[in-house]
Amino acid sequence: MKRLLIAALMLMATLPAFSQDKSALLMVHFGTSYDDTRAKTIDAINAAARTAFPDMEVREAWTSRMIIKKLKGRGVEKLLPEDALLKLRAEGFKSIIVQPTTLLDGAEMALLRSDIERVRPFFKEIRIGNPLLYSVEDCRKVADILMTRHAACVNAKKHAHLAFVGHGTYTPATASYSQMEHLMQRSGGVLFHVATIEGYPTLETLIADLKAAKARKVTLVPMLFVAGDHATNDISGEWKEALEAEGLEVEVVLEGLGEIPEIQALYLDHARALLQPVSE
Repeated sequence: MKRLLIAALMLMATLPAFSQDKSALLMVHFGTSYDDTRAKTIDAINAAARTAFPDMEVREAWTSRMIIKKLKGRGVEKLLPEDALLKLRAEGFKSIIVQPTTLLDGAEMALLRSDIERVRPFFKEIRIGNPLLYSVEDCRKVADILMTRHAACVNAKKHAHLAFVGHGTYTPATASYSQMEHLMQRSGGVLFHVATIEGYPTLETLIADLKAAKARKVTLVPMLFVAGDHATNDISGEWKEALEAEGLEVEVVLEGLGEIPEIQALYLDHARALLQPVSE
């Protein structure tokens, strides 16, 4: 009897497959004021989404009010998530999948969920996809993709290392960066490091690790969806100068994660998973 009751409760807690009748996929990005990286990342994944979901309307929204305001001065309009959702509702869309291109389940995701809750009553259904580094399996996949892509930058004989540099966060989600480094190094990528601009690990911990490993050269690669302001000013500027001051030869690869087709595919896999029945 107890087993039957549990089974019944689990069935009640299961939501049906996503209804694709008058449905839309809203891709949500932080945004960038750099046109070149936007075309390679945000525009590229939006196009990939339209190919992957041909039966759904695909739209975009940006979360950075500062960037939206800056672009408006150039005559370019970008909508906040709440405004984009209300526009979709006015056009008759009732079922929405929201897929963010954030890396972590941190502050940005919390704000996005808050925005969505305000308009949820106006829709039949809204489902939110996970950020890139949500599960341990997500982190393993991303670590493998990045190490394979940048394998030529590391060389033990030449003491050449590589450091992926993320933004960082003040929330517990910052632990994802240490987890990424751990997964890389445990799978043999001892010359790969991860550091953050505003979180942990820091520039100081990176310098200490490079010194301990007797590194002579380090390549810096943004662990950011777009290679915009932080990549140009922080990584190519302050970080490069600080590492060179330590006697290291430094190269910078200005490539956003959003430029990598395999990374785009992982985001779209997260969105695709929302089309299936899910349990609350």
